[in-house]
Amino acid sequence: MATKKYIELQEFTDENLANELAETKKQLQKLEFDHAVKGLDNPLVIREVRRDIARLNTEARRRELALMSPEQKAKRARIINRRK
Repeated sequence: MATKKYIELQEFTDENLANELAETKKQLQKLEFDHAVKGLDNPLVIREVRRDIARLNTEARRRELALMSPEQKAKRARIINRRK
């Protein structure tokens, strides 16, 4: 998945986003295993894949927050304010 950009991720459906996240996690696991066993030609690929996973997780969370009701948002805000 080599660095999906933020705008490209917005075009994904929720199902496609979840599938892409699962595929990318499997790819990371395989890369880490290969790196531990025989080494990679370019170990910076692992960093790129981790960042792709973070982008996917961020987009999923953004969509989750967008679907929240105003009551849920208010409750969440109170919890966050209590932590400060």
